[in-house]
Amino acid sequence: MRIILHIWRQPNTNAKGSFVRYELPDVNHHMSFLEMLDVLNEDLIAKGEDPVAFDHDCREGICGMCGCMVNGVAHGPLPATTLCQLHMRHFKDGDELWLEPWRAKAFPVIKDLVVNRGAFDRLIAAGGFISVATGSAPDGNAILVPKEKSDRSMDAAACIGCGACVAMCPNASASLFMAAKIAHLGLLPQGKPERYERVTAMVAQAQAELFGSCTNIGECEAVCPKGIKLENIAFMNREFLAAKWAGRAGEMAE
Repeated sequence: MRIILHIWRQPNTNAKGSFVRYELPDVNHHMSFLEMLDVLNEDLIAKGEDPVAFDHDCREGICGMCGCMVNGVAHGPLPATTLCQLHMRHFKDGDELWLEPWRAKAFPVIKDLVVNRGAFDRLIAAGGFISVATGSAPDGNAILVPKEKSDRSMDAAACIGCGACVAMCPNASASLFMAAKIAHLGLLPQGKPERYERVTAMVAQAQAELFGSCTNIGECEAVCPKGIKLENIAFMNREFLAAKWAGRAGEMAE
């Protein structure tokens, strides 16, 4: 089938970018979206032109590396699907697709569709971990965890950090990403000793990275390829308020 692509081309962070039109006359509907871009790049290289830069690694919807805006939607039109798992059979002959990188102050464009998501790494470094040395894995029944909490923690842990939530949010908020990490750890006994330090440090780092604030629009949940729920943001907000009150109580005691 024939597909027309309008791809954002930007040689580096400081350069001005623009859309460039490409036409692929013979796209196989069995191709994945990234395989379609591979075919385009092979053609560009054969012509001596610069190939389109885009992020990818596992191509199995696991690593979170891939992702761009397809006609204004992060990861494209198919719900709960990463860009690498989106296949061309979901498009029609003659479709025009507009591809651009994540748009957020905290995600500067490196080249074309590739952005620097190092801000996510710094959020994790700020508090998205458990610092106690636990040694080898304990017996599965050594610490009893209610099934409801273990299920919620596992659901939150499914976040792959792709950045679609930030790209789709009108405020470029990282709240869903942070909330997933905070809920993943904070719902389990192992994460509770550092719960207050974790949430305050991550929120402070998000502000330093110039992520916006959450206003509960819900676009983040709508495009999340792993279906992370907004209820995790509510959990994060409760943890943050509890941390502030705990800190105030400590100041009053002093």
